[in-house]
Amino acid sequence: MQTHHQKPVCLLFTSTDLPVWSGLETVGTLYQKDQEQFHLLMTEPAVSDRDVCVGNQDVTTLPAVTTPRLLWLEFSPYQVTLTMQGQGQFSYRHLWRQGIYGSSRYWLHDAADQRMGQFQLRNFTRSLTLEGSPLPTFLRVEYELWAAKMQLGHYVLNLEIRH
Repeated sequence: MQTHHQKPVCLLFTSTDLPVWSGLETVGTLYQKDQEQFHLLMTEPAVSDRDVCVGNQDVTTLPAVTTPRLLWLEFSPYQVTLTMQGQGQFSYRHLWRQGIYGSSRYWLHDAADQRMGQFQLRNFTRSLTLEGSPLPTFLRVEYELWAAKMQLGHYVLNLEIRH
């Protein structure tokens, strides 16, 4: 029987060798599929208008993102899949498995002429850690991102599920 729990979560994505960092704190719905398999569904909170200053240029106001993006994480001690879907111009799906090459697929949408393009990169999962019992409290995925034979950096995905 499938059970679910509302939990506060913190999802952090960082690069260890590039200036890339992104974090999200929200409430997620944790579904327990069986003893070792879980799904976590999160809605990214709305992004409000904000001012951005680039170099010495004037401050520019970025438009608000009004359509929420859904993040769906399927995970076990052996495999993690992260999917981001939204009404915006960008979606992705990552598949990570300890010690092997997985895929990172991206979809780009052009609202002007309704076209969609996609590209796929490879990732190599260096480490996959899942902690907590009976419900998970922490997930960490360390991986390398590759385009053909060119490495595009080292990345870490951390998920904290608060109880």
